[in-house]
Amino acid sequence: MTEPASGARQPAPADHRWLILVIVAIAQLMVVLDATVVNIALPSAQRALGFPNADRQWIVTAYALAFGGLLLLGGRIGDMFSRKKVFITGLLGFAGSSALGGAATSFGLLVTARSLQGAFGAILAPAALGTLITTFRDPRERGRAFGVFGSVAGAGGAVGLILGGFLTQDLSWRWTLYINLIFAAIAVAGALIFIRGSRPASRPRIDIAGAVLGGLGVFLIVFGFAHAETAGWSAALTVGSLAAGVLLIAAFGLAERRVGFPLLPLRVILDRTRGGAYLSVGVAAVALFGAFLFLTYYLQTVKGYSPVTTGLAFLPMVGALLVSANASSNVLLPRIGPRVLITSGLLTGAAAMAYLTQLSVTSSYAGGVLPALILLGLAFGMILAPAINTATAGVRPQDSGVASALVNTMQQVGGSIGASALSTVALTATATYLTAHQASPLALETAAVHGYTVAFTVSAALFALGAVLAFALLPSRAQLAQRRSAAVPDAASAGAVIPAATGMTGGTAAAGPGRETGPAPTTCPASGAAR
Repeated sequence: MTEPASGARQPAPADHRWLILVIVAIAQLMVVLDATVVNIALPSAQRALGFPNADRQWIVTAYALAFGGLLLLGGRIGDMFSRKKVFITGLLGFAGSSALGGAATSFGLLVTARSLQGAFGAILAPAALGTLITTFRDPRERGRAFGVFGSVAGAGGAVGLILGGFLTQDLSWRWTLYINLIFAAIAVAGALIFIRGSRPASRPRIDIAGAVLGGLGVFLIVFGFAHAETAGWSAALTVGSLAAGVLLIAAFGLAERRVGFPLLPLRVILDRTRGGAYLSVGVAAVALFGAFLFLTYYLQTVKGYSPVTTGLAFLPMVGALLVSANASSNVLLPRIGPRVLITSGLLTGAAAMAYLTQLSVTSSYAGGVLPALILLGLAFGMILAPAINTATAGVRPQDSGVASALVNTMQQVGGSIGASALSTVALTATATYLTAHQASPLALETAAVHGYTVAFTVSAALFALGAVLAFALLPSRAQLAQRRSAAVPDAASAGAVIPAATGMTGGTAAAGPGRETGPAPTTCPASGAAR
Protein backbone atom coordinates (compact mmCIF):
# COMPACT_ATOMS: atom_id res chain seq x y z
CA MET A 1 0.00 0.00 0.00
CA THR A 2 1.39 3.39 -0.98
CA GLU A 3 1.88 5.79 1.88
CA PRO A 4 0.34 9.24 1.56
CA ALA A 5 2.76 12.01 0.70
CA SER A 6 2.61 14.91 3.09
CA GLY A 7 4.78 17.73 4.22
CA ALA A 8 3.57 17.01 7.74
CA ARG A 9 2.86 13.72 9.43
CA GLN A 10 -0.85 13.16 9.64
CA PRO A 11 -2.41 12.76 13.08
CA ALA A 12 -3.65 9.30 14.01
CA PRO A 13 -7.34 8.46 14.00
CA ALA A 14 -9.00 9.60 17.21
CA ASP A 15 -9.60 6.07 18.45
CA HIS A 16 -5.93 5.09 18.08
CA ARG A 17 -3.94 8.02 19.42
CA TRP A 18 -3.93 6.89 23.06
CA LEU A 19 -2.78 3.42 22.00
CA ILE A 20 -0.01 5.11 20.03
CA LEU A 21 0.97 6.93 23.22
CA VAL A 22 1.34 3.56 24.96
CA ILE A 23 3.47 2.23 22.09
CA VAL A 24 5.71 5.31 22.09
CA ALA A 25 6.01 5.19 25.90
CA ILE A 26 7.16 1.55 25.74
CA ALA A 27 9.82 2.44 23.18
CA GLN A 28 10.97 5.45 25.23
CA LEU A 29 11.09 3.36 28.40
CA MET A 30 13.29 0.80 26.66
CA VAL A 31 15.74 3.47 25.50
CA VAL A 32 15.89 5.37 28.80
CA LEU A 33 16.10 2.44 31.19
CA ASP A 34 18.90 0.89 29.14
CA ALA A 35 21.11 3.73 30.33
CA THR A 36 20.83 2.40 33.91
CA VAL A 37 19.52 -1.19 33.83
CA VAL A 38 22.98 -2.49 32.90
CA ASN A 39 24.69 -0.58 35.74
CA ILE A 40 23.49 -2.92 38.47
CA ALA A 41 24.39 -5.93 36.32
CA LEU A 42 27.97 -4.75 35.71
CA PRO A 43 29.61 -6.62 38.63
CA SER A 44 28.03 -9.91 37.49
CA ALA A 45 28.95 -9.27 33.84
CA GLN A 46 32.50 -8.44 34.87
CA ARG A 47 32.86 -11.71 36.78
CA ALA A 48 31.40 -13.69 33.89
CA LEU A 49 33.53 -12.13 31.13
CA GLY A 50 36.64 -11.39 33.19
CA PHE A 51 37.38 -7.80 32.19
CA PRO A 52 39.30 -5.44 34.53
CA ASN A 53 37.86 -2.55 36.56
CA ALA A 54 39.54 -0.03 34.25
CA ASP A 55 37.41 -1.26 31.32
CA ARG A 56 34.11 -1.46 33.21
CA GLN A 57 32.97 2.08 32.42
CA TRP A 58 33.04 1.43 28.67
CA ILE A 59 30.02 -0.86 28.92
CA VAL A 60 28.04 2.25 29.87
CA THR A 61 30.03 4.83 27.91
CA ALA A 62 29.85 2.95 24.57
CA TYR A 63 26.07 3.29 24.61
CA ALA A 64 26.20 6.99 25.44
CA LEU A 65 28.85 7.77 22.81
CA ALA A 66 26.92 6.18 19.94
CA PHE A 67 23.59 7.53 21.15
CA GLY A 68 24.71 11.11 21.65
CA GLY A 69 26.87 11.25 18.55
CA LEU A 70 24.20 10.00 16.14
CA LEU A 71 21.02 11.55 17.59
CA LEU A 72 20.84 14.56 15.29
CA LEU A 73 21.31 12.37 12.24
CA GLY A 74 18.69 9.98 13.60
CA GLY A 75 16.26 12.85 14.05
CA ARG A 76 16.75 14.08 10.50
CA ILE A 77 16.28 10.54 9.13
CA GLY A 78 12.87 10.53 10.82
CA ASP A 79 11.98 13.72 8.96
CA MET A 80 13.17 12.38 5.60
CA PHE A 81 11.50 8.98 5.51
CA SER A 82 8.32 7.37 6.76
CA ARG A 83 8.45 7.86 10.54
CA LYS A 84 6.58 4.58 11.03
CA LYS A 85 9.26 2.68 9.12
CA VAL A 86 12.06 4.53 10.93
CA PHE A 87 10.41 3.81 14.28
CA ILE A 88 10.08 0.08 13.52
CA THR A 89 13.62 -0.09 12.13
CA GLY A 90 14.95 1.44 15.34
CA LEU A 91 12.99 -1.03 17.46
CA LEU A 92 14.20 -4.05 15.50
CA GLY A 93 17.81 -2.85 15.47
CA PHE A 94 17.73 -2.12 19.20
CA ALA A 95 16.28 -5.56 19.89
CA GLY A 96 18.86 -7.30 17.70
CA SER A 97 21.81 -5.51 19.31
CA SER A 98 20.35 -6.30 22.76
CA ALA A 99 20.23 -9.99 21.85
CA LEU A 100 23.85 -9.78 20.68
CA GLY A 101 24.89 -8.20 23.98
CA GLY A 102 22.99 -10.75 26.04
CA ALA A 103 24.78 -13.58 24.23
CA ALA A 104 28.21 -11.89 24.41
CA THR A 105 31.11 -14.15 25.31
CA SER A 106 33.79 -11.44 25.49
CA PHE A 107 34.24 -7.85 26.61
CA GLY A 108 34.76 -6.65 23.02
CA LEU A 109 31.53 -8.21 21.81
CA LEU A 110 29.57 -6.69 24.70
CA VAL A 111 30.99 -3.21 24.00
CA THR A 112 30.17 -3.62 20.30
CA ALA A 113 26.60 -4.59 21.15
CA ARG A 114 26.21 -1.61 23.46
CA SER A 115 27.49 0.69 20.70
CA LEU A 116 24.93 -0.75 18.29
CA GLN A 117 22.22 -0.26 20.91
CA GLY A 118 23.19 3.39 21.13
CA ALA A 119 23.17 3.79 17.34
CA PHE A 120 19.72 2.28 16.91
CA GLY A 121 18.52 4.17 19.98
CA ALA A 122 19.57 7.38 18.21
CA ILE A 123 17.20 6.44 15.37
CA LEU A 124 14.41 5.22 17.63
CA ALA A 125 14.19 7.97 20.28
CA PRO A 126 13.51 10.98 17.99
CA ALA A 127 11.15 8.89 15.84
CA ALA A 128 9.18 8.00 18.97
CA LEU A 129 8.88 11.58 20.17
CA GLY A 130 8.25 12.86 16.64
CA THR A 131 5.38 10.38 16.34
CA LEU A 132 3.91 11.75 19.55
CA ILE A 133 4.24 15.36 18.36
CA THR A 134 2.36 14.72 15.13
CA THR A 135 -0.25 12.44 16.75
CA PHE A 136 -1.46 14.90 19.40
CA ARG A 137 -2.48 18.27 17.96
CA ASP A 138 -5.01 19.41 20.53
CA PRO A 139 -3.24 21.41 23.27
CA ARG A 140 -5.12 19.76 26.14
CA GLU A 141 -4.52 16.22 24.90
CA ARG A 142 -0.96 17.09 24.03
CA GLY A 143 -0.40 18.20 27.63
CA ARG A 144 -1.66 14.86 28.95
CA ALA A 145 0.44 12.95 26.43
CA PHE A 146 3.59 14.86 27.36
CA GLY A 147 2.82 14.29 31.02
CA VAL A 148 2.98 10.55 30.39
CA PHE A 149 6.04 10.87 28.16
CA GLY A 150 7.84 13.07 30.68
CA SER A 151 7.06 10.59 33.44
CA VAL A 152 8.60 7.80 31.41
CA ALA A 153 11.63 9.91 30.49
CA GLY A 154 12.28 10.81 34.12
CA ALA A 155 11.30 7.55 35.82
CA GLY A 156 12.97 5.28 33.26
CA GLY A 157 16.34 5.50 35.00
CA ALA A 158 14.87 4.46 38.36
CA VAL A 159 12.83 1.70 36.71
CA GLY A 160 16.09 0.48 35.18
CA LEU A 161 17.68 0.20 38.61
CA ILE A 162 14.70 -1.76 39.98
CA LEU A 163 14.41 -4.02 36.95
CA GLY A 164 18.16 -4.55 36.77
CA GLY A 165 18.23 -5.61 40.42
CA PHE A 166 15.48 -8.20 40.01
CA LEU A 167 16.81 -9.59 36.72
CA THR A 168 20.41 -9.84 37.93
CA GLN A 169 19.52 -11.34 41.29
CA ASP A 170 16.84 -13.81 40.13
CA LEU A 171 17.91 -14.68 36.57
CA SER A 172 21.20 -13.48 35.06
CA TRP A 173 22.93 -10.25 34.07
CA ARG A 174 22.23 -11.26 30.46
CA TRP A 175 18.51 -10.70 31.02
CA THR A 176 19.10 -6.99 31.54
CA LEU A 177 19.68 -7.03 27.77
CA TYR A 178 17.30 -9.81 26.72
CA ILE A 179 14.38 -7.98 28.35
CA ASN A 180 14.50 -5.47 25.48
CA LEU A 181 13.29 -8.18 23.10
CA ILE A 182 9.98 -8.28 24.98
CA PHE A 183 9.60 -4.50 24.97
CA ALA A 184 10.50 -4.29 21.28
CA ALA A 185 8.12 -7.09 20.25
CA ILE A 186 5.18 -5.35 21.93
CA ALA A 187 6.06 -1.96 20.43
CA VAL A 188 6.63 -3.34 16.90
CA ALA A 189 3.30 -5.18 16.94
CA GLY A 190 1.52 -2.04 18.13
CA ALA A 191 3.27 0.16 15.54
CA LEU A 192 2.35 -2.16 12.68
CA ILE A 193 -1.30 -2.13 13.72
CA PHE A 194 -1.97 1.40 14.94
CA ILE A 195 0.61 3.88 13.56
CA ARG A 196 -0.14 5.28 10.12
CA GLY A 197 2.74 5.65 7.74
CA SER A 198 3.41 8.78 5.72
CA ARG A 199 6.27 10.15 3.70
CA PRO A 200 7.37 13.74 3.02
CA ALA A 201 6.33 15.25 -0.31
CA SER A 202 9.96 16.12 -1.00
CA ARG A 203 13.01 14.46 0.49
CA PRO A 204 15.92 16.80 1.29
CA ARG A 205 19.49 15.65 0.91
CA ILE A 206 21.37 14.46 3.98
CA ASP A 207 23.77 17.08 5.34
CA ILE A 208 26.93 14.94 5.31
CA ALA A 209 29.21 17.70 6.62
CA GLY A 210 26.82 18.49 9.46
CA ALA A 211 26.44 14.82 10.36
CA VAL A 212 30.22 14.36 10.55
CA LEU A 213 30.99 17.61 12.41
CA GLY A 214 28.08 17.41 14.85
CA GLY A 215 28.30 13.68 15.53
CA LEU A 216 32.07 13.70 16.00
CA GLY A 217 31.90 16.83 18.16
CA VAL A 218 29.37 15.31 20.56
CA PHE A 219 31.33 12.04 20.55
CA LEU A 220 34.57 13.78 21.56
CA ILE A 221 32.90 15.82 24.31
CA VAL A 222 31.26 12.75 25.87
CA PHE A 223 34.50 10.78 25.45
CA GLY A 224 36.50 13.54 27.09
CA PHE A 225 34.31 13.59 30.18
CA ALA A 226 34.33 9.79 30.36
CA HIS A 227 38.13 9.69 30.04
CA ALA A 228 38.50 12.27 32.80
CA GLU A 229 36.84 9.81 35.19
CA THR A 230 39.79 7.41 34.92
CA ALA A 231 42.70 9.57 33.73
CA GLY A 232 41.93 12.94 35.34
CA TRP A 233 41.17 16.39 33.95
CA SER A 234 44.79 17.22 33.14
CA ALA A 235 45.41 14.15 30.95
CA ALA A 236 46.37 15.08 27.39
CA LEU A 237 43.67 12.90 25.85
CA THR A 238 41.01 14.42 28.13
CA VAL A 239 41.96 18.02 27.32
CA GLY A 240 42.48 17.26 23.63
CA SER A 241 39.12 15.49 23.27
CA LEU A 242 37.17 18.24 25.00
CA ALA A 243 38.92 21.03 23.06
CA ALA A 244 38.50 19.26 19.73
CA GLY A 245 34.84 18.54 20.53
CA VAL A 246 34.11 22.20 21.25
CA LEU A 247 35.87 23.30 18.05
CA LEU A 248 33.94 20.77 15.97
CA ILE A 249 30.61 21.89 17.48
CA ALA A 250 31.54 25.50 16.63
CA ALA A 251 32.41 24.44 13.07
CA PHE A 252 29.11 22.55 12.93
CA GLY A 253 27.22 25.72 13.83
CA LEU A 254 29.00 27.69 11.10
CA ALA A 255 28.40 24.96 8.54
CA GLU A 256 24.67 24.78 9.30
CA ARG A 257 24.30 28.46 8.36
CA ARG A 258 25.58 27.79 4.85
CA VAL A 259 24.05 24.50 3.67
CA GLY A 260 20.74 24.30 1.84
CA PHE A 261 19.38 21.36 3.85
CA PRO A 262 20.97 21.63 7.31
CA LEU A 263 21.02 18.69 9.69
CA LEU A 264 20.02 21.13 12.44
CA PRO A 265 18.14 24.21 11.20
CA LEU A 266 19.38 26.95 13.52
CA ARG A 267 15.86 28.35 13.81
CA VAL A 268 15.06 25.37 16.03
CA ILE A 269 17.57 26.26 18.75
CA LEU A 270 17.93 30.04 18.38
CA ASP A 271 14.38 30.57 19.60
CA ARG A 272 14.73 31.66 23.26
CA THR A 273 11.80 29.58 24.44
CA ARG A 274 13.12 26.36 22.94
CA GLY A 275 16.69 27.15 23.93
CA GLY A 276 15.69 27.61 27.55
CA ALA A 277 13.72 24.36 27.47
CA TYR A 278 16.64 22.38 26.01
CA LEU A 279 18.94 23.86 28.64
CA SER A 280 16.54 22.84 31.41
CA VAL A 281 16.42 19.24 30.14
CA GLY A 282 20.23 19.11 30.03
CA VAL A 283 20.69 20.44 33.57
CA ALA A 284 18.04 18.07 34.92
CA ALA A 285 19.74 15.13 33.19
CA VAL A 286 23.14 15.98 34.71
CA ALA A 287 21.67 15.93 38.20
CA LEU A 288 19.34 12.99 37.57
CA PHE A 289 22.06 10.55 36.55
CA GLY A 290 24.37 11.90 39.22
CA ALA A 291 21.73 11.30 41.89
CA PHE A 292 21.10 7.75 40.66
CA LEU A 293 24.80 6.97 40.54
CA PHE A 294 25.86 8.23 43.97
CA LEU A 295 22.75 7.19 45.85
CA THR A 296 23.09 3.70 44.35
CA TYR A 297 26.69 3.50 45.57
CA TYR A 298 25.74 4.94 48.95
CA LEU A 299 22.90 2.50 49.55
CA GLN A 300 24.83 -0.56 48.36
CA THR A 301 28.39 0.04 49.55
CA VAL A 302 27.77 2.10 52.69
CA LYS A 303 24.36 0.92 53.89
CA GLY A 304 24.71 -2.66 52.57
CA TYR A 305 21.48 -2.78 50.53
CA SER A 306 21.02 -5.53 47.94
CA PRO A 307 20.51 -4.59 44.27
CA VAL A 308 16.77 -5.25 44.54
CA THR A 309 16.40 -3.27 47.79
CA THR A 310 18.38 -0.42 46.26
CA GLY A 311 16.06 -0.30 43.27
CA LEU A 312 12.97 -0.37 45.48
CA ALA A 313 14.39 2.47 47.56
CA PHE A 314 13.92 4.74 44.52
CA LEU A 315 10.19 3.99 44.24
CA PRO A 316 9.09 7.07 46.25
CA MET A 317 10.91 9.25 43.75
CA VAL A 318 9.15 7.50 40.85
CA GLY A 319 5.76 8.00 42.51
CA ALA A 320 6.42 11.70 43.16
CA LEU A 321 7.63 12.14 39.58
CA LEU A 322 4.52 10.52 38.07
CA VAL A 323 2.22 12.78 40.07
CA SER A 324 4.29 15.90 39.44
CA ALA A 325 4.79 15.35 35.68
CA ASN A 326 1.11 14.85 34.95
CA ALA A 327 -0.02 17.71 37.19
CA SER A 328 2.60 20.01 35.66
CA SER A 329 1.67 19.30 32.03
CA ASN A 330 -2.10 19.17 32.45
CA VAL A 331 -2.84 21.72 35.18
CA LEU A 332 0.08 24.02 35.96
CA LEU A 333 1.72 24.66 32.58
CA PRO A 334 -1.40 26.17 30.91
CA ARG A 335 -2.06 28.35 33.98
CA ILE A 336 1.35 29.67 35.03
CA GLY A 337 3.51 29.15 31.93
CA PRO A 338 6.92 27.46 31.56
CA ARG A 339 9.04 30.16 33.25
CA VAL A 340 7.60 29.86 36.75
CA LEU A 341 7.00 26.11 36.55
CA ILE A 342 10.40 24.99 35.22
CA THR A 343 12.32 27.50 37.36
CA SER A 344 10.47 26.24 40.44
CA GLY A 345 11.37 22.68 39.48
CA LEU A 346 15.05 23.55 39.16
CA LEU A 347 15.02 25.29 42.54
CA THR A 348 13.30 22.27 44.10
CA GLY A 349 16.04 20.09 42.63
CA ALA A 350 18.66 22.38 44.14
CA ALA A 351 16.96 22.04 47.54
CA ALA A 352 16.95 18.23 47.21
CA MET A 353 20.65 18.14 46.37
CA ALA A 354 21.43 20.55 49.21
CA TYR A 355 19.61 18.20 51.56
CA LEU A 356 21.73 15.27 50.36
CA THR A 357 24.94 17.15 51.22
CA GLN A 358 24.09 16.36 54.87
CA LEU A 359 24.49 12.60 54.35
CA SER A 360 26.87 10.73 56.61
CA VAL A 361 27.85 7.11 57.17
CA THR A 362 25.27 6.81 59.93
CA SER A 363 22.37 8.56 58.18
CA SER A 364 19.17 6.55 57.91
CA TYR A 365 17.21 6.03 54.72
CA ALA A 366 14.05 7.57 56.19
CA GLY A 367 15.76 10.71 57.48
CA GLY A 368 18.73 11.15 55.16
CA VAL A 369 17.58 9.91 51.74
CA LEU A 370 13.79 9.65 51.47
CA PRO A 371 12.93 13.38 51.76
CA ALA A 372 15.46 14.22 49.04
CA LEU A 373 14.10 11.49 46.75
CA ILE A 374 10.57 12.85 47.05
CA LEU A 375 11.81 16.38 46.32
CA LEU A 376 13.77 15.11 43.32
CA GLY A 377 10.70 13.33 41.96
CA LEU A 378 8.65 16.51 42.28
CA ALA A 379 11.45 18.53 40.68
CA PHE A 380 11.95 16.28 37.67
CA GLY A 381 8.20 16.17 37.05
CA MET A 382 8.09 19.97 37.07
CA ILE A 383 11.04 20.17 34.68
CA LEU A 384 11.00 17.30 32.18
CA ALA A 385 7.40 17.07 30.94
CA PRO A 386 6.90 20.86 30.58
CA ALA A 387 10.38 21.31 29.07
CA ILE A 388 9.83 18.55 26.50
CA ASN A 389 6.45 20.07 25.65
CA THR A 390 7.95 23.55 25.34
CA ALA A 391 10.96 22.42 23.32
CA THR A 392 8.98 20.54 20.69
CA ALA A 393 5.74 22.52 20.40
CA GLY A 394 5.27 24.91 17.50
CA VAL A 395 8.13 23.54 15.37
CA ARG A 396 7.65 23.29 11.64
CA PRO A 397 6.41 19.82 10.61
CA GLN A 398 9.62 19.14 8.68
CA ASP A 399 11.68 19.96 11.79
CA SER A 400 9.79 17.81 14.31
CA GLY A 401 12.26 14.95 14.10
CA VAL A 402 15.34 17.08 14.72
CA ALA A 403 13.57 18.98 17.53
CA SER A 404 12.79 15.62 19.13
CA ALA A 405 16.39 14.52 18.65
CA LEU A 406 17.63 17.62 20.45
CA VAL A 407 15.53 16.77 23.51
CA ASN A 408 17.04 13.30 23.60
CA THR A 409 20.51 14.68 22.89
CA MET A 410 20.32 17.02 25.87
CA GLN A 411 19.00 14.25 28.09
CA GLN A 412 21.52 11.60 27.02
CA VAL A 413 24.59 13.83 26.71
CA GLY A 414 23.67 15.66 29.92
CA GLY A 415 23.37 12.34 31.72
CA SER A 416 26.68 11.09 30.35
CA ILE A 417 28.47 14.29 31.27
CA GLY A 418 26.84 14.30 34.69
CA ALA A 419 27.86 10.72 35.46
CA SER A 420 31.45 11.22 34.24
CA ALA A 421 32.13 14.74 35.53
CA LEU A 422 30.49 14.25 38.91
CA SER A 423 32.27 10.90 39.33
CA THR A 424 35.57 12.70 38.79
CA VAL A 425 34.58 15.33 41.36
CA ALA A 426 33.59 12.65 43.87
CA LEU A 427 36.74 10.58 43.34
CA THR A 428 38.97 13.64 43.71
CA ALA A 429 37.23 14.68 46.95
CA THR A 430 37.50 11.12 48.29
CA ALA A 431 41.22 10.94 47.55
CA THR A 432 41.81 14.35 49.15
CA TYR A 433 39.96 13.26 52.29
CA LEU A 434 41.99 10.04 52.58
CA THR A 435 45.24 11.97 52.18
CA ALA A 436 44.32 14.12 55.17
CA HIS A 437 43.07 11.27 57.39
CA GLN A 438 44.52 8.01 58.64
CA ALA A 439 43.35 5.03 56.59
CA SER A 440 40.89 2.68 58.31
CA PRO A 441 37.69 0.86 57.31
CA LEU A 442 35.59 3.67 58.81
CA ALA A 443 37.76 6.32 57.15
CA LEU A 444 37.27 4.66 53.77
CA GLU A 445 33.50 4.77 54.12
CA THR A 446 33.58 8.32 55.46
CA ALA A 447 35.82 9.41 52.57
CA ALA A 448 33.45 7.85 50.03
CA VAL A 449 30.43 9.62 51.55
CA HIS A 450 32.42 12.87 51.62
CA GLY A 451 33.02 12.48 47.88
CA TYR A 452 29.32 11.91 47.28
CA THR A 453 28.32 15.01 49.26
CA VAL A 454 30.80 17.17 47.33
CA ALA A 455 29.22 15.91 44.10
CA PHE A 456 25.76 16.70 45.50
CA THR A 457 26.98 20.22 46.29
CA VAL A 458 28.08 20.70 42.67
CA SER A 459 24.71 19.32 41.49
CA ALA A 460 22.86 21.80 43.73
CA ALA A 461 24.90 24.66 42.24
CA LEU A 462 24.13 23.45 38.70
CA PHE A 463 20.42 23.32 39.51
CA ALA A 464 20.56 26.85 40.87
CA LEU A 465 22.42 28.11 37.78
CA GLY A 466 19.87 26.37 35.58
CA ALA A 467 17.06 28.11 37.48
CA VAL A 468 18.62 31.52 36.82
CA LEU A 469 19.04 30.80 33.11
CA ALA A 470 15.56 29.30 32.76
CA PHE A 471 13.99 32.34 34.42
CA ALA A 472 15.91 34.61 32.03
CA LEU A 473 15.15 32.65 28.84
CA LEU A 474 11.71 31.09 29.23
CA PRO A 475 8.58 33.20 28.65
CA SER A 476 5.95 33.98 31.26
CA ARG A 477 2.30 33.15 30.71
CA ALA A 478 1.59 36.81 29.83
CA GLN A 479 4.41 36.85 27.27
CA LEU A 480 3.04 33.68 25.69
CA ALA A 481 -0.36 35.33 25.35
CA GLN A 482 1.25 38.36 23.67
CA ARG A 483 3.14 36.16 21.24
CA ARG A 484 -0.03 34.25 20.34
CA SER A 485 -1.99 37.45 19.69
CA ALA A 486 0.88 38.88 17.62
CA ALA A 487 0.97 35.71 15.53
CA VAL A 488 -2.70 35.82 14.53
CA PRO A 489 -2.43 38.62 11.87
CA ASP A 490 0.65 37.00 10.31
CA ALA A 491 -1.04 33.62 10.20
CA ALA A 492 -4.22 35.11 8.77
CA SER A 493 -2.30 36.76 5.96
CA ALA A 494 -0.72 33.41 5.18
CA GLY A 495 -4.11 31.71 5.02
CA ALA A 496 -3.53 29.57 8.08
CA VAL A 497 -5.79 28.76 10.98
CA ILE A 498 -4.30 29.13 14.46
CA PRO A 499 -5.76 26.33 16.60
CA ALA A 500 -4.83 27.94 19.91
CA ALA A 501 -6.69 31.09 18.98
CA THR A 502 -9.72 29.49 17.36
CA GLY A 503 -10.18 26.34 19.37
CA MET A 504 -9.68 24.20 16.27
CA THR A 505 -7.16 21.37 16.10
CA GLY A 506 -6.44 21.44 12.41
CA GLY A 507 -5.76 23.96 9.70
CA THR A 508 -4.20 24.20 6.32
CA ALA A 509 -1.39 26.53 5.40
CA ALA A 510 -1.60 28.27 2.12
CA ALA A 511 0.68 26.60 -0.39
CA GLY A 512 2.92 28.64 -2.58
CA PRO A 513 5.56 27.64 -5.08
CA GLY A 514 7.93 25.12 -3.62
CA ARG A 515 5.98 24.82 -0.38
CA GLU A 516 4.63 21.61 1.03
CA THR A 517 1.01 21.42 1.96
CA GLY A 518 -0.21 19.95 5.18
CA PRO A 519 -1.51 20.88 8.60
CA ALA A 520 -0.21 24.16 9.89
CA PRO A 521 1.97 24.10 13.01
CA THR A 522 -0.16 24.23 16.09
CA THR A 523 0.36 26.32 19.15
CA CYS A 524 -0.02 25.02 22.65
CA PRO A 525 0.30 26.49 26.10
CA ALA A 526 3.98 25.72 26.18
CA SER A 527 5.00 27.05 22.84
CA GLY A 528 3.53 30.44 22.23
CA ALA A 529 3.17 31.28 18.59
CA ALA A 530 3.67 28.67 15.94
CA ARG A 531 7.00 29.12 14.33
